[in-house]
Amino acid sequence: MSSSLTFSIVIPTYRRPAQLGDCLAALTGLDFAREQFEVIVVDDGSGNPPSDLVASFRNRLEITLTSQTHGGPGAARNTGAQMARGRYLALTDDDCLVTPHWLSALQARLNHMPQALVGGRTINAYPDNLYSTVSQRLTDSLYAYYDSHPRSLRFFTSNNLAVARSMFLEVGGFDPTFPLAAGEDREFCARWVRHGHMLVSEDRAVIHHRHWLTMRSFWKQQFWYGRGAYRFHQACVRGRQEGHKVGRDFLGHVIRTCFRTSGLRNGCLAATLMAASQAAIVAGMAAESLLDRKSA
Repeated sequence: MSSSLTFSIVIPTYRRPAQLGDCLAALTGLDFAREQFEVIVVDDGSGNPPSDLVASFRNRLEITLTSQTHGGPGAARNTGAQMARGRYLALTDDDCLVTPHWLSALQARLNHMPQALVGGRTINAYPDNLYSTVSQRLTDSLYAYYDSHPRSLRFFTSNNLAVARSMFLEVGGFDPTFPLAAGEDREFCARWVRHGHMLVSEDRAVIHHRHWLTMRSFWKQQFWYGRGAYRFHQACVRGRQEGHKVGRDFLGHVIRTCFRTSGLRNGCLAATLMAASQAAIVAGMAAESLLDRKSA
């Protein structure tokens, strides 16, 4: 594909116009030449695509809106990748705010390692929301856990990734059978490594994740993660690939981190939520297993 574009930024969205508007506004502040990147917004079958919202940014961004039948964020990213004209894909989500140096940092890393899958750093935008804080801390702890076990596969969440478009398509993109924002990134990263490719981190590529959670939505999120974990396990079995195995010491590691970083009172609350998250994940795995058996 001949194109002068360096990046195609792909953003899946589903019924979150306010968050999407803030996300696009942040992209207008990138310290990256406007003629070097495009933005592709993929509406995941919302029934009411954000056409007017996207149109309002056309004088500040080279932006395209497309729609698909509701299939989940993984399938939406694949749709965007098929349309992309840039050499590299940069993936983020509609509830994320990129920092001005985001693309520049990703490009600097890719200039040295153009065949790597690059993952940036995600910061919780709501530090006073305990549920959002614990959710992000779980992800951060997984990163740290895998980094301390060199023989385990590492992964990056799909809201802050960059990869050569040709290689993304070569490995098959995201598995479209994952209907939720759960597990599809783990499966993609595991498959990426199985193809013999590298994952590298770039801490200067920072985004702020604006996902306000309540007890109910936190439980639902972790339940979905459990459903995704079951699908990921099944995909690993089918593909005869190693998964991201988490040892029994992981929860203990996370709880100790809660007390070390939050003090006694907040540490107790966070540790309780951590334990609740594991219960929700187990429940989600059991529910997905039951659905799988019924469909079989």
